[in-house]
Amino acid sequence: MKQWYEELFQDFADKYDSESFTTGTMGEVDFIEKEINFNKEALILDIGCGTGRHSLELTRRGYKVTGIDLSPSMIGKAKLLAQKENLKIDFQIRDARDFNFGESFDLAIMLCEGAFPLMESDEMNFSILQNVFNSLKPGGKIIQTTLNGLFPLYHSVKDFIEKGDNQGQSSGYTFDLMTFRDYSVYEVEDDHGKKKSLKCNERYYVPSEISWLLKSAGFKKIEIFGCKLGAFSRKDVLTTEDFEMLVISEK
Repeated sequence: MKQWYEELFQDFADKYDSESFTTGTMGEVDFIEKEINFNKEALILDIGCGTGRHSLELTRRGYKVTGIDLSPSMIGKAKLLAQKENLKIDFQIRDARDFNFGESFDLAIMLCEGAFPLMESDEMNFSILQNVFNSLKPGGKIIQTTLNGLFPLYHSVKDFIEKGDNQGQSSGYTFDLMTFRDYSVYEVEDDHGKKKSLKCNERYYVPSEISWLLKSAGFKKIEIFGCKLGAFSRKDVLTTEDFEMLVISEK
C-alpha cells in the first residue's frame, strides 16, 4: 500500500509547480550560493527535488547538481524541463531512506519538506539524515527546512487546528502533542483531473530534537534560524511564529 506522500506526488508534477510555496526559488538559490561562497566547483545534491526547481536554477547559474526524488512523475518532469533548456542535471528516482553516494558532495539541500518530515517514523527521518551525512565530503554542509514544533507548541492546539497549514487545501486537523505529528485530510486534484482525499501526517520537530538527530547522525555544527519563503537569512531568529525552521549543518 502506498503512503500518502507517494499517492500525492504520483501525478502531481504540473500542479506542484503552481503551488504557492514554489514561488521562492530565486531567493532561496541566492542564499544557497552565499552558503557555498559562490564556488562553482561545489557538487550539490538536491534531496526530494520534486520537479527540480532548485536544481534547475542552480544549474543555470553554473553549478553541478544531482537531484533525487521518490516520485517518477516528478523526476520525469524535472528531466523534461532540463532537456528543454539543454541543462545537464543528473535526476534520479531514489528513496531518501536508502541512498549513499559515498562522500561525493560538498552540499546537500532538502527544502520545503523535501522527504524529511514526511516519513511515518522518526527512525525513517533519522535514516535520511544518516544517508545525507554519508554522501557529504568531510566539511560538507546540508541546508534544510523542516516543520517548526515551536509553532503548534506555543499556539493552543485549538488555534493550530483552526489555522491549519495556511495552504487552504487541508481539513480535519488533529495535532498530537504526544508525538508532535499533525494529522489532516488533504483534498487534491491531480494532473489528470482525478480528485483525491489523502489522510496525511507530518512530523514537527522542536530545535532540541532536530539538533539531537543531526548530532546523532554525525554532524558537528548545527545552526537553526527562522524561515521565510524565498528569503532565507542567517539574521532571522527562530520564533514561535515561524511555521518552518531553516537548519544548516556541517559534517
